[in-house]
Amino acid sequence: MERVAVTSDQPLLRVEGLTKRYGSRIGCADVGFDLYPGEVLGIVGESGSGKSTLLSCLAGHLRPDEGAITYDRRDVLAMAETERRRLSRTEWAYVHQNPRDGLRMGVSAGGNVGERLMAVGARHYGGIREQAQDWLGRVEIAADRIDDRPAQFSGGMQQRLQIARNLVTGPRLVFMDEPTGGLDVSVQARLLDLLRGLVRDLGLSVIIVTHDLAVVRLLAHRLMVMKGGRVVEQGLTDQVLDDPQHAYTQILVSSVLQV
Repeated sequence: MERVAVTSDQPLLRVEGLTKRYGSRIGCADVGFDLYPGEVLGIVGESGSGKSTLLSCLAGHLRPDEGAITYDRRDVLAMAETERRRLSRTEWAYVHQNPRDGLRMGVSAGGNVGERLMAVGARHYGGIREQAQDWLGRVEIAADRIDDRPAQFSGGMQQRLQIARNLVTGPRLVFMDEPTGGLDVSVQARLLDLLRGLVRDLGLSVIIVTHDLAVVRLLAHRLMVMKGGRVVEQGLTDQVLDDPQHAYTQILVSSVLQV
């Protein structure tokens, strides 16, 4: 992916010394980075590397034991729960690997998107439905399926619907947890093209966790490699993947090339 033009000299998100333990086991340890407006940061590693724990701490699903998270110069860990929830509804979004975790399965496609709009104050039914229909079109879901429920959609279409639900309110920061996981290769390719276009057109800042190096090569400007809860290598995506310096990164890259 082309290098993003940083639109501010101040990071949108700053993470310092982030650590999470599960008893004697380390989930993630002493993680730090800056994320600038319009940047996409990929986090990769094998299962158990700590990437999902890190994402959960960043998104507020887990509370870290140590460290600091600063969003737009605000101390996230010092926020009241009501303030953090408001942030999650308005300026942040979270795309789950399993779209069922991010959708209301008993509500129509249009209703899923409309609920997010209502959460930020939209009240006019006609306007909500119009925006929902527009966003379904953006993620390539046919307009005549607006009243269908997610259970009537394929896995790939459910993921598209979850993306529409998350992005309709124009968030500044999006967390993605294996957004193409479990999908057929052809479906993955179309979804990645869609995501790449939306990230570019909306100027989103994104943190994406995945085990798939092809995903981060296409989407991420910068890359962090995790092993045993720690960051072992980071840098521009192409540099890390084309010339890995750490032995673990070299193994990850070579294993993909040999498949």
